[in-house]
Amino acid sequence: MGKPHALLIPYAAQGHVIPMMELMQRLVNHGVKVTFLNTDFTHKLVTDAFSTDENLNDLASFVSLPDGVEAEEDRKDVCKLAEAIFQLMPSKLEELINKLNINEGEKVTCIVADTCMGWAFEVADKMRIRSAAFWTASAAGLALLWSIPKFLEDGIIDNKGILMKKQMVQLSPTMPAINSENFMWARIGDMKTQETAFHFAIKTNEFVKLADCVICNSAYELETSTFTSFPDILPIGPLLASNRVAKQIGHFWKEDSTCLTWLDQHPIGSVIYVAFGSFTVFDSRQFDELAGGLETTNMPFLWVVRPDMFEDMKNDGFDDRVSERGKIVGWAPQQKVLNHPSVGCFVSHCGWNSVLEGVTSGLPFLCWPYFSDQFINQMYISDVWKTGLEFKKMKVVLFQVKKSRIKLNSY
Repeated sequence: MGKPHALLIPYAAQGHVIPMMELMQRLVNHGVKVTFLNTDFTHKLVTDAFSTDENLNDLASFVSLPDGVEAEEDRKDVCKLAEAIFQLMPSKLEELINKLNINEGEKVTCIVADTCMGWAFEVADKMRIRSAAFWTASAAGLALLWSIPKFLEDGIIDNKGILMKKQMVQLSPTMPAINSENFMWARIGDMKTQETAFHFAIKTNEFVKLADCVICNSAYELETSTFTSFPDILPIGPLLASNRVAKQIGHFWKEDSTCLTWLDQHPIGSVIYVAFGSFTVFDSRQFDELAGGLETTNMPFLWVVRPDMFEDMKNDGFDDRVSERGKIVGWAPQQKVLNHPSVGCFVSHCGWNSVLEGVTSGLPFLCWPYFSDQFINQMYISDVWKTGLEFKKMKVVLFQVKKSRIKLNSY
């Protein structure tokens, strides 16, 4: 009999690929053969961004399948991407497993799939392969999704996920209360997108029941009450590159390591680090607000502005004015940055990977959540762990007098 062979299937987004790759390396270190399955689009991003002096295939076998989305279409529409994947990949996955199983001693013995790729558990069940559902975010986020039937029963939401009651809810007596306005699907796009996300969550809950176990990229010490109240969620985190001797992999953009040399030139605890992950989208006004705030601090700062966001950024001489104390990079080796002694605080979107990296580095947060579970993560940072502060959104009203007529612009 050959050694165990695990097929790993992340959801096609950087925040999901990175922890799955960390899990991959732990499995490899324990003697497990791993085949890592990305979509074609994600596979190219990961391999293009990977260091040329290292070979991914030294770690595992990397394969890919089409995601069902045309090359020119926007993959940031998470609901559309998930639906396209669901329509195409199950049958393709069966074909792949049959191909991998040709060699008797290397048959796939288990599937570890992202919970957002729940259809994979149906395939595993059909092919009689053991499976584990991997939740890459906080345990509280998964507990929230599992509590949907209770929210429906209590009339807090309707059967489309639309909020009927604005209130604080507790998923268990020992867990902190969550604002119902921050339910994950209610923080995704417009009403139609929220409804789609809600039904996707319900479908995911059903698929996960087919998995043999549910593992989570968190730690008991971080979410004690959640793991106590929901014992079926097994903590295996935090899965961070800093917890092993290796480089972090799974990024979609090449890291600019010059920022580490730049940090070396600054005093301990003096630099503001600003990064909003792989998904956050700013409009020009928000960019201007953030740039103006960083400039006004008169403090040194390192700001990560993703390559796909540069075109939205207005400069207006900003670079010149802050050139002596500010550095902007397209992508940074974040764990190394957060562990650098010069960094004093972390301005973050509160994505779960960034939360784990910031917390383990001992840095205080300034929280600016944007999407999905990030609002719950922010609540844990500011209200439970008390390791950061939340930015308060202000409604600004401008009065413009034109020819004796007053025009009000609210935003």
